[in-house]
Amino acid sequence: MPRVKRGPAGRNKRKKLRQRTEGFYGSARKTVKVAREYANRADRYAYRDRKTLKREMRYLWQIRLNAACRLHNLSYSKFISALKKSNVELDRKVLADLAVRHPEDFSQLVALVRPQAA
Repeated sequence: MPRVKRGPAGRNKRKKLRQRTEGFYGSARKTVKVAREYANRADRYAYRDRKTLKREMRYLWQIRLNAACRLHNLSYSKFISALKKSNVELDRKVLADLAVRHPEDFSQLVALVRPQAA
């Protein structure tokens, strides 16, 4: 079988790998064999953590909503239940943003759904 050196194609492939490992430490950035392993591991973590981030953000929104509801003497679960009974279709992300950045508007929302919470 003849030898193939793959000049430009191989160089381009290594160049692309080095761009992916930019910012890595030591041989994880420089050596092709090691850099490939580190880049693949980084890709696996990135894939996994894109899902984890969504999970953690929803958890954070729930915590913020619960804290805001407790200021109005209402539990999180009763508040969400009252929202559904009142046909208010705001998701937890928007509600948490309202609670943190616009507490007066959130107070009005709580006053709107309070009869349903009882």
